[in-house]
Amino acid sequence: MKASWHYRYPPLAVLALAFLVVLCGARGSQQADVKFDARVAHPAYPKSGPRVVIDEAHRNFHTASGRYRPFAQLIGNDGYRVVPGAGAFTAAGLRGGDILVISNAMGPDGHEWESAFTPEEVGAVHGWVAGGGNLLLIADHFPMGGAAEKLSEAFGVDMAKGVTEDTLNCTPDETTAIVYSRENGLLTSHPITDGRSADEAVARVVAFTGQSLSVPEGAVAFLKLGATARDFKALAPKIEKTGDNTRIIPQYGDPVPAAGRAQGVALEVGKGRVVVLGEAAMMTAQISGDGHPFGMNVPGNDNRKLALNIMHWLSRLD
Repeated sequence: MKASWHYRYPPLAVLALAFLVVLCGARGSQQADVKFDARVAHPAYPKSGPRVVIDEAHRNFHTASGRYRPFAQLIGNDGYRVVPGAGAFTAAGLRGGDILVISNAMGPDGHEWESAFTPEEVGAVHGWVAGGGNLLLIADHFPMGGAAEKLSEAFGVDMAKGVTEDTLNCTPDETTAIVYSRENGLLTSHPITDGRSADEAVARVVAFTGQSLSVPEGAVAFLKLGATARDFKALAPKIEKTGDNTRIIPQYGDPVPAAGRAQGVALEVGKGRVVVLGEAAMMTAQISGDGHPFGMNVPGNDNRKLALNIMHWLSRLD
C-alpha cells in the first residue's frame, strides 16, 4: 500500500499553521484552472518555435497535461512546441529538445525527499546544458527540494529543502506567499523581469509557498529574498505505521535567516542557460481544494509575464 503524506507547514510567525494536507489527497485536489486565459496576442514565435520538453518521468507533481497545463498552453500559444518528457535523461534523448522544464519531481514512493534523478541523469543534463541546452528547474517546499537538490547542486545552486516565509513581504493572509516587487526591491533588474519592452516589464510577482535557493557566483537573483525572510528547514519526517497504513508527517527545525538567498535564480553554464525557481505554483494557474485561485490566475500579479519572459530568456530572445 502506498504511503500517505500528511503535509503540514511549520508554525510560521505568530500563527500556528497546523493544518494537514495529504500530498495525494487534499493537496492533490489542486487542479489546473481550465478557465485560465492562456491566449497570447503577439506570439514570440509565429511559426515553429523552440521545442520545450516538460518532464513527466520523475513522479512529477506538475505535468503538461495536469497541473502545469495552463503554463504549457501559455507558452504553446507563444509559439513554443511543447512535448511531454516520458523517459530518463540521457545525452541522446536530451538532444531532441531546446528547453527542458522540470517541475516538482519527487523521489521514490514513501521517500519523496530523496533524489529523483540518478547520477547519470544529473551528468547528462549538466553536459547538455554546457553544450547549449537550456533548463528551467523548479522545486518548491519539502519534500521537493530534496528530490531536486542533486541536479541543482550540479549548477552550484543549494536548495534549503524546507519552507520559506517573509512576515513583511507577503500577502495579507499568508506569510509563505512572498511578494516580489519593484517597490519592495525584491524584484531585481534582469532581462527576465525587464522584458524586451515596457509592455513585458514585470512589476509584481507572488510565490505561493516555496523554499529558498543559494545564489552562486555569476548568477542573478531576480526574485531576491529580503532581510525579514527565514527558512524552516526540514528534519527527518515522522513516520507512523498502523497495520498496512503508513503516514509520513514532515518535521521542521527552528527558523534561520534566509536573507541573501532567492526564489528565482538565472545563470549561464557553458553555452547554455539555467533558471532555478524555489516555488512552482507561480508558473501556472490552479484552483485550490477550497475553490480559490493561486498562481498566474490571481489578480494583481505579473506571474504570467514572468513565465513568458523566463522562456524568452532561455530561448535567447532577450
